[in-house]
Amino acid sequence: MTGSEHTTEVVAIAAGAAAVVGLAWAIGLTVALRRLRAAQRAVLGDGDRDLVAHAAHLQASFETLAQYVEDFGTRLDTRVTHAETRLDGSIAHRALVRYDAYGEMSGRQSTSLALLDTNQSGVVLSTIHHREHARLYAKQVHQGKSDLELSPEEAEAVALALRGDTGEEAVADAERRRGARGAGFGTGRRGGGGGEPSDPPAGNGPVQSAGQGGQA
Repeated sequence: MTGSEHTTEVVAIAAGAAAVVGLAWAIGLTVALRRLRAAQRAVLGDGDRDLVAHAAHLQASFETLAQYVEDFGTRLDTRVTHAETRLDGSIAHRALVRYDAYGEMSGRQSTSLALLDTNQSGVVLSTIHHREHARLYAKQVHQGKSDLELSPEEAEAVALALRGDTGEEAVADAERRRGARGAGFGTGRRGGGGGEPSDPPAGNGPVQSAGQGGQA
């Protein structure tokens, strides 16, 4: 074999190797391109939009979503504020004080009930039981105070309600305090022993009364 033939064979072999390497490289690029296009279709969809157009679409979608979330948050805050306002007007503090009115041992049939909201405003209802009649009084309370004078039991009911004491211990404590200071609501007598209950304290307007003779 001459030198020229040997050189030709070497060149042919090198060219074949280069062709094989180029073919393998082309196959690798084709596979990578197909994977890239598959990933691009997963992100961009099957449409004809390019990456820039898709990014612009995503930006517009995010802005729309952000505006919706902001509007929803505003509406939610409004509804929560409205609900809190309604809850503030509901009964949050209550207390019941039972006692014997007019100094009679009637089994604590007379009561004073305080019903107040979170602003310490509401109403105090007092039912005064007597052997011949019963009376109901109502007074409004604004921020823990009444425009009309409260009886000791009514003031006690308001104080217990604001303190949150509504159990038996609070009732027993109230009984002890009333026993220490004397009789409660309307314990006076007319004419020094005439036997008739005194008029109710000033500021108590009767709302409802029922009796067996005699004006309630």
